[in-house]
Amino acid sequence: MISAQVLSSTSLTLGWLGYLPLLAWAASRTRWVELVSDSRRQHLLFGTVFGLFALWLVRRDFDTGVSYHFLGMTAVTLLLDWPLAILGGFLAQLGLLLLGRQDLAALGVNGLLIIGLPVLITEACALLVERAQPRNLFVYIFCCGFFPAALTVVLCVLAALGLLWLDGLFALPEWLSDFIGYLWLMMFPEAFINGTVISALVVFCPEWLETFNRTRYLQAPWKEDGR
Repeated sequence: MISAQVLSSTSLTLGWLGYLPLLAWAASRTRWVELVSDSRRQHLLFGTVFGLFALWLVRRDFDTGVSYHFLGMTAVTLLLDWPLAILGGFLAQLGLLLLGRQDLAALGVNGLLIIGLPVLITEACALLVERAQPRNLFVYIFCCGFFPAALTVVLCVLAALGLLWLDGLFALPEWLSDFIGYLWLMMFPEAFINGTVISALVVFCPEWLETFNRTRYLQAPWKEDGR
């Protein structure tokens, strides 16, 4: 997460110009009738928002104006599907804003980085897996859970550093060339958290996952002799 003090006014404005249409698009693609009529979906949404809010509170704030925390958006996207994942992430952001843990001016930029980009990566991986139509359950868990979460960390960090470098208000560390080694320390826990959540949901509550094809993954093994 990035503070407004290290971002230029142009970046802050462009962040809002990109984030607001994304929120509007997600709201237009949300199945509101199903959400209102299905109490289970409501509980999943509100529980997910609270989970994201609590996860994002566990973070390391630096005096330079940036902070690090786990994202968790990969599991949220697979659980709720991308429109509700974006809206749920936005509600969690509002909670941080009310506590003074996020700047209103930088909410658009941070929304694109910690919500929009992770949802895009997870949705792309899920669509590729669904197009391949694998019958192996572990393909879904790894390619939709573990791998997108790890990839999200890399791309989000690189995108944030690129933005800070372009604005020129953030003093980049001299050891930036060694920063790649620290990415491994961030990738693994993010992948572990999201992958573990998805694995548990697949085993205990597969019907909760909007992107999980129970008919294909959980069907009985096929045998040539028909027995």
